[in-house]
Amino acid sequence: MDLSVSTSDHGALTVVHVGGEIDVYTAPLLREALDRQVAAGRTDLIVDLEDVTFMDSTGLGVLVGRLKLVRGQNGTLRIVSSQDRILKVFKITGLDKVFHIYDSVDSAQAAAAQG
Repeated sequence: MDLSVSTSDHGALTVVHVGGEIDVYTAPLLREALDRQVAAGRTDLIVDLEDVTFMDSTGLGVLVGRLKLVRGQNGTLRIVSSQDRILKVFKITGLDKVFHIYDSVDSAQAAAAQG
């Protein structure tokens, strides 16, 4: 039931590294961390889910809400995950068509650099 969230800035991009389980109990921590970035003007976000072991619909809700928030400020939110169990959650819900999902932080950063 633990969740770790850390951030690192790369120019205009902020990478939010998330580890552990994202569920009804831990999703508010992720929401707060993302909201802090947006409030600080960091609206081009890469959310790295490589170390996430579980994510439920509450976690998806947080990501969808933050996507709407950053888009409203002409920002972007890219997802990084190469794990089948996490990608399956996006695919089943159709959110793989809504989010730009990359298999590494490097590929997400490269895509961001291209616009």
